[in-house]
Amino acid sequence: MSINPNMAEVASLLGETSRATMLASLMDGRYHTASELAYMANIKPQTASFHLAKLVEGNLIKVEKQGRHRYFQLANEDIAQFLETFLAISPPPEVRSLKQSSQIQLLQDARTCYDHLAGKLGVHLTDSMVNSGYLQKEQNEYVVTPDGVAFFTQFGIDLEKLKRKRRSFCHACLDWSERRHHLAGALGHGLLTHFLDLEWITRVPTIRAIKVTEKGRKGFKQVFHMDVK
Repeated sequence: MSINPNMAEVASLLGETSRATMLASLMDGRYHTASELAYMANIKPQTASFHLAKLVEGNLIKVEKQGRHRYFQLANEDIAQFLETFLAISPPPEVRSLKQSSQIQLLQDARTCYDHLAGKLGVHLTDSMVNSGYLQKEQNEYVVTPDGVAFFTQFGIDLEKLKRKRRSFCHACLDWSERRHHLAGALGHGLLTHFLDLEWITRVPTIRAIKVTEKGRKGFKQVFHMDVK
């Protein structure tokens, strides 16, 4: 008898294309209905409901009921980080249309990884904060330096409030498209939320891509010394 966790059970959940597609779609960190996820996976709602029940049973996603509606979300940040790492070792999709090519490019440029920034924007932002001395990399974690405390406070990020959250504060997440680390954890989420509030970035409907606004291009240049398209 094996004493190790049953990896085959998780692998079987990921081994079905529709389930894998829905899990990837849920990496935007938001709640989605079965109908929305069915559309994203190009399957019938009844089929989506069957697969979603399997994912809930496997503790990969959670469901919240509001009246007659049910909304699905990834179970937690650990699942999102696992999926991002899994994507990093997965072969790229076969591009079959101009629309698909455009969407892939958008995701590679900037996207959400559960509740923080990823893609070129997320990696370059992390590099900028490390190079500026605000963050220091220590194995799989980032540490906020004294200069970083002053910077984030001035930028409007409440570090003490973020540290009180029951989650990792400032860890490194492997980016599947860049093959390098970006900032995750409570601080990564705090920055994403702040960028949205400042209207530096905006979400792209139907996929988890992020677009930088004209206001954001100026802001990233002024505050983080980044040239963003």
